[in-house]
Amino acid sequence: MDFNIVECVLLAILTFFFAIDQFSLTEIVYRPIIACPIIGIILGDMETGLAVGGAYELMMVGNMPVGGAQPPNAVLGGIVAMVFAVKANMDTNAALGACMIFATFGQYVVTLTFTIMSGLMAKADKAAEEANPRGITNVLNISMLILGSLFAVIAVLAYTGGTAMADTLQNLSDNASWLMGGLSMAGLMMRFVGFGILLKIMFANDMWGYLLSGFALALVIGNIEATASATLILIAFIGIMLAVVDFKLSSLSKNAGNGGMSDGI
Repeated sequence: MDFNIVECVLLAILTFFFAIDQFSLTEIVYRPIIACPIIGIILGDMETGLAVGGAYELMMVGNMPVGGAQPPNAVLGGIVAMVFAVKANMDTNAALGACMIFATFGQYVVTLTFTIMSGLMAKADKAAEEANPRGITNVLNISMLILGSLFAVIAVLAYTGGTAMADTLQNLSDNASWLMGGLSMAGLMMRFVGFGILLKIMFANDMWGYLLSGFALALVIGNIEATASATLILIAFIGIMLAVVDFKLSSLSKNAGNGGMSDGI
């Protein structure tokens, strides 16, 4: 594919915003399920953006920073996956497998930024002692400028490289199908690993019944022709209903333990 300067500039601006958003703004828009479709609009393929965003969100959903330790970065990985999938014509799963190298690199970029900013925290402390909000704001702006600029530069390099290597990657896919097949399997597997990490963190023993019921419902509803196209929506509605019922029963149980509920008489 040809290099498009407008796409490149818009991608750099968007990446700058996402880099800041993950720590300082909404902390929502940068998530792959939102960011990738937006990138897809810029690159002219929103359908791929939805597919990559949904899959990559599952990969990243359980990855949370703990203290100073940073997980693979959701922003850079999503951008590179989109560039590979759209500009280099890679299979979606293969693009997701290949992007993890850049996601890990993004992890080090964030750590580097935090390391640099640790030396400026004394200025923020001094500004706080002097009741100088502008001084604190300046330190924060420097942090956002460093992180956003580094991410934007990497995004431009990824876009340029992905566009330039489109033919090479296509030839590699044709002549070394085993390599692309391996990347596809890795990308396919990683979404389950990400969701598995989330379950390990927050899953309770009394929830196993709901989990297994969900799989059973998906199998049953998905094999009925009239409902197959709306399987996920229908299961979501059932899940909402069960959550509401569980909340109501829990509330009744708590009130019963406190002497019962008033009947208004």
